[in-house]
Amino acid sequence: MDPLPHELPADTVRRVASELRCLPTDERVALRLDEEDKLRHFREYFHIPKMQDLPPIDLSLVNKDENAVYLLGNSLGLQPKTVKTYLEEELDKWAKMGAYGHEIGKRPWITGDETIAGLMTDIVGANEKEIVLMNALTVNLHLLLLSFFKPTPKRYKILLEAKAFPSDHYAIESQLQLHGLNIEKSMRIVKPREGEETLRTEDILEVIEKEGDSIAVILFSGMHYYTGQHFNMPAITKAGQAKGCFVGFDLAHAVGNVELHLHDWGVDFACWCSYKYLNSGAGGLAGAFVHEKHAHTIKPALLGWFGHELSTRFKMDNKLQLIPGANGFRISNPPMLLVCSLQASLEIFKKATMKALRRKSVLLTGYLEFLLKHYYGKDKAETKTPVVNIITPSRVEERGCQLTLTFSVPIKSVYQELEKRGVVCDKREPNGIRVAPVPLYNSFHDVYRFINLLNSALEAAERKDNGV
Repeated sequence: MDPLPHELPADTVRRVASELRCLPTDERVALRLDEEDKLRHFREYFHIPKMQDLPPIDLSLVNKDENAVYLLGNSLGLQPKTVKTYLEEELDKWAKMGAYGHEIGKRPWITGDETIAGLMTDIVGANEKEIVLMNALTVNLHLLLLSFFKPTPKRYKILLEAKAFPSDHYAIESQLQLHGLNIEKSMRIVKPREGEETLRTEDILEVIEKEGDSIAVILFSGMHYYTGQHFNMPAITKAGQAKGCFVGFDLAHAVGNVELHLHDWGVDFACWCSYKYLNSGAGGLAGAFVHEKHAHTIKPALLGWFGHELSTRFKMDNKLQLIPGANGFRISNPPMLLVCSLQASLEIFKKATMKALRRKSVLLTGYLEFLLKHYYGKDKAETKTPVVNIITPSRVEERGCQLTLTFSVPIKSVYQELEKRGVVCDKREPNGIRVAPVPLYNSFHDVYRFINLLNSALEAAERKDNGV
C-alpha cells in the first residue's frame, strides 16, 4: 500500500483507479487500498461500536448490525480489546493478595507507570528518562509551568496561539495571576491574518524575533484542536531558544497522530493526554516530557513522595533524594487501572510503529480530502451543491489525520443527520465539524462510507431547512 516515492495521495487514488479501470470515486478504489494496507489487521485489536448501540441513531436509516463509521479518535479513541483482560488481572491480584500486589506481578503497583514508560519513546521521540506518565494533561501543564515560567521585570510574557484549547488558555491565565502579572500585557497571543483560518509559520517566527527578549515561555499546541493545523515545532523551538525562551508544547492532538522527535528537536518540555489517539479511555493517564538537558537544572516546584528515588523512598526519613529530570515531577503513586488501559494501547503502537502509521495516515486523510473536493469543492457551487470547505491546511506536513470542515449550509442539521446515520464525529464552535480517520483502526472503506452518508445527510438537512 506504500505510496510511490513522492506520490501525493490524490495521485495514488488516481493511479489505483486507473489500474482498476474505474473512476477514482468508485468503491473498488477504497477496497483495493484496504487490501494493500499492511496495517489493516490492527483494526481487529479494537472494539468498534455497532450502529444499534449509538444513542442518536435512526434505525430506519441503517443496518443495525453494521459497524458505525467512527471518525472521532481526535476526541476519544476506541477501546483496545486487551484492556478488559489487563484490568481483570489487576483486580484479581488485588482481590487475592491485597497489598502484596505493590511488588508482585507484571505490573507491580509501586512501579506500574515505569513499567510502560518505555512504550512511549517511539511515539514522542524521547529517551525513557525524559518521559513520565502521571496525572491529567492540565495538571501536568501547571506543574511544568511552575518550574519553567520564572518571570523577571524584562522577561515576563507567555506566547501562545489564538484560540488555544480553553484548558491551556485558563492554565496560562492562572499562572500569570499567580505571579501577579497583568494578563493583557503578559499573554501574547498570535492570531491568523485577516481572512485566514490558520497561522503562518513566518508570522509566528516574526513575533518571536521581535518580542523574544520579553517572552519567558512559548507554549503552543503541537496540533491545533479546532483547525487541525500541525505547527512547525522544530522551527518554533529553534527560534524561541535563540531568543532565550523556554519552549513547550501541548501535544494532546499530536501524540499518536504525527511523528514527534522531542529530544532531537531540543524541546524544553511537553505534556499530553492519552485518551484521544492513544486510546486509553476517558480521563486516561497523561504524560509529560522534560528534556534531559534540564535534568539537573530545572526542578519541580511542587514535591511529592514519588519524586523521591525508589532505592531510599521507603526509609521514610523525610530527607528528599529527588529523581533527576521528568520522574522527579511525580507526586503520587500511579493509578494502576489507568496504567492497564494505556498499556493495552501502547503495545499496539509498538507493533505498528509511528512511521508506518503516519505513512498510512497521510494517504487515508488524503483520500478523504480527495473525495470531499471532488463532490463538494468550491467549483461545485454553480450546480447548487452544498460547498464543504476544508479549513485544515492541505499540505500534509501541516496536518495530521483530522480535517475540520465548514459548510455553506447550517451545520446543526448536517451534524444531526450524520449522527442519525451512524457517523461518529463532532462539531466545534463556531462552525466546524471535525472528522479524523485514525490509521490504527479506520479503513479506506470507512472514508468511502462517510462520503456516501455525508451526501445523504446533506440532502436530508436541506429538506429539513427548507421545511420539506
